[in-house]
Amino acid sequence: MVSRYLLPEMERIWSEENVYARWLDVELAVAEAEAECGLIPPEVPERLGKVIREIDMTGFVQRAKEIEKSVDHNVIAFLMAIEELMGPLARFVHYGLTSSDVVDTAGSMILREALKAIKTKLIDVSQLLREKAQEFRHQPIMGRTHGVFAEPTSLGLKFLGYYSESLRDIERLDSAIDEVSHGKISGAVGNYSFIDPCVEELALKKLGLVPEPVSTQIVPRDRHAYAMSVIALIGEFIERFALEIRLLQRTEVQEMFEPFGRQQRGSSAMPHKRNPIKSERLDGLARLLRSLTIAAHENVALWHERDISHSSVERFVWPDMTATLYFMLDQTAKILRGLEIRKDQIEKNMRRFGDFYLSEPVLLALVSKGVQRSEAYAWVKECAHRAFEKKTSFAAEIKKHPNIREVLSEDEIKKALEHDYLRWVDRIFERFGM
Repeated sequence: MVSRYLLPEMERIWSEENVYARWLDVELAVAEAEAECGLIPPEVPERLGKVIREIDMTGFVQRAKEIEKSVDHNVIAFLMAIEELMGPLARFVHYGLTSSDVVDTAGSMILREALKAIKTKLIDVSQLLREKAQEFRHQPIMGRTHGVFAEPTSLGLKFLGYYSESLRDIERLDSAIDEVSHGKISGAVGNYSFIDPCVEELALKKLGLVPEPVSTQIVPRDRHAYAMSVIALIGEFIERFALEIRLLQRTEVQEMFEPFGRQQRGSSAMPHKRNPIKSERLDGLARLLRSLTIAAHENVALWHERDISHSSVERFVWPDMTATLYFMLDQTAKILRGLEIRKDQIEKNMRRFGDFYLSEPVLLALVSKGVQRSEAYAWVKECAHRAFEKKTSFAAEIKKHPNIREVLSEDEIKKALEHDYLRWVDRIFERFGM
């Protein structure tokens, strides 16, 4: 994880101390379940629980890592560190388990914790978008397709579109949380050779997880690939919003600006620059998230009941993707809170090149009077292009076009040109429950 984009909450979640603490949680839950099933003495979970309550986690992690240098196996080193603290009863810890029972189950807990933290940030962003949608519900703005003028729309509708996408992403994130909330306490190849399935059910219930219905030595990695794909999709939602800011902040547009601090500098060489670096940063990080999903999907197909090729990948991918998205959502919320929207510039831009874009209502008026669409299209296109190129009024060009005047009266032309492009905005908001 790159410290530049690592916020404290994610640093805590993916810290070695938290990872080892979750491993201890799994071992304790299993010990309690095994004691309840009569497989190990009841004093084992009592002793282990006391050790965990009194443990210096930083020192414990350091000791386990020292042992790992000799044994070259992190879970065995972890168990040997427990043994030093527990004494003879430690022989019943990890009874009937394999390493992945602990690592995968704890990994599910940590990943779930990270995704829930992300959800909190996403809900914050979603609410801010809802507020912007309401605020600018009736604010006209030029709609653009292919980067050029299309027809007027509502700035509120732009924000409503992002808000709508954020709600879909919340649903996807909930699904991803459910996907990763599976654990396994099923032994070396997943067939419970030395452990009763009731232990798994009891232990995972204590941990708030669901048993993997059919595991091998690991929880199937399609679950995690799905979660990483959802993370990338949320990143793409942020990317789309950030790109809109970048496009509207251009010098020749100047309709929307990301926050720019009083002491902020835009360029080392050009003091006049106000670059949209926050939005550009978000777009760059979205690319990173997409690229990391490839590695997550590569982890799905492993040899037989498992190999270990997925492990090294996940040490990067899970922390990096969750921490990066958490940072992106945090920054998006800050951008939304400080977003500068210039209504006067929006309205000025709509008038800047004349009224040539009022073409569709005239086209439809001609069609409704019986003119073939292709013919009407050619007439209106001629007027619109002339108005744009010669900087004349589209209305004036329409009124002096002989073919159009044979079909439409001056009142009909006036009515067409006064078309209300935002007439259904409230209906769209109402349909959305706003």
